Amino acid sequence: MKKPTAEHFFVPDDGALYDTRKIGWYNLKPVRPVYKRTFRVIENNIQLKATLRAGAAAWPGGYPLFFVTDDGSALSFETVKAEIRSVLSATKGNGWKVVGCQVNWEDEELTDDHTGEPIESAYGERVAA
Repeated sequence: MKKPTAEHFFVPDDGALYDTRKIGWYNLKPVRPVYKRTFRVIENNIQLKATLRAGAAAWPGGYPLFFVTDDGSALSFETVKAEIRSVLSATKGNGWKVVGCQVNWEDEELTDDHTGEPIESAYGERVAA
């Protein structure tokens, strides 16, 4: 498990963020209840950031994930990280508003709609051009 920046923070499997400097921290409310967790439906920037922190692979299984925008575009985790300012300030219909995160099960033709780079699929086999 990747630790947050400071050594005194702890993120258990439930994805919450705890400050271990406080006595009895394990019985206290988390600093952030939603810190690192994959959301299929993304309704706000907190859920988007938590999904980014959780990583580009679904657990369990390690299936490759990608983001979906409100206009149906596919974006890779790399693109969302690189364009985070545009994504976080997105408005409906401008092409950057992320509304979900999905597994690419078998679509070997799926590409990032911003960069044109392929998005890995779980079971499909991409044929080299």
